[in-house]
Amino acid sequence: MNNDSEIRFTPLLLKTIVVHTVTYSLMGIIAMNLLDYAEAFAAPEMASFMRQTTDPIVMAGPLFQPIRGLVFALVFYPLREVFFNKKHGWLLMGWTMVGLGILSTFGPAPGSLEGMVFSTVPITKQLTGWIEVVPQAFLLSAILWYWVRNPKERWISWTLGSIFVLFLLLLVLGLVAGSPAKPQ
Repeated sequence: MNNDSEIRFTPLLLKTIVVHTVTYSLMGIIAMNLLDYAEAFAAPEMASFMRQTTDPIVMAGPLFQPIRGLVFALVFYPLREVFFNKKHGWLLMGWTMVGLGILSTFGPAPGSLEGMVFSTVPITKQLTGWIEVVPQAFLLSAILWYWVRNPKERWISWTLGSIFVLFLLLLVLGLVAGSPAKPQ
């Protein structure tokens, strides 16, 4: 990327929303199946603060991700020179997200250092969550970095835009059709 090409906020915002929502949804689908979230969230130490996977709000989770994409873009924009104009800026962006957003949260979120010290959730269950969130942070960073640095490559815009719309459309259709049957 040329240093003289300016990264504008609105395109960065839209790309961040799309990439975050797509990577969040993709990693969520994989983790929900691979890590058996239905069983994990029903465990007593998790059920006290996690909604069950059959809850319509859980199903609607990706619909809220554009808000997080906005927050991420508000952080990425002032740091755009560091993240997007460096050869390995995506690694720095990914590590920043992991370091601040996963490991060093201000509250005792599961998987964070605070969570491991102050929560009653077993550390092994907390570390299992890293299988979903750490790769998602780096996947988001790598794809967004590439897209921002290569704005004229239309294939990535069409591909990610189509997946974004498809995910959200299928999600809305699923919610309209009714939530999945609750286990008995």
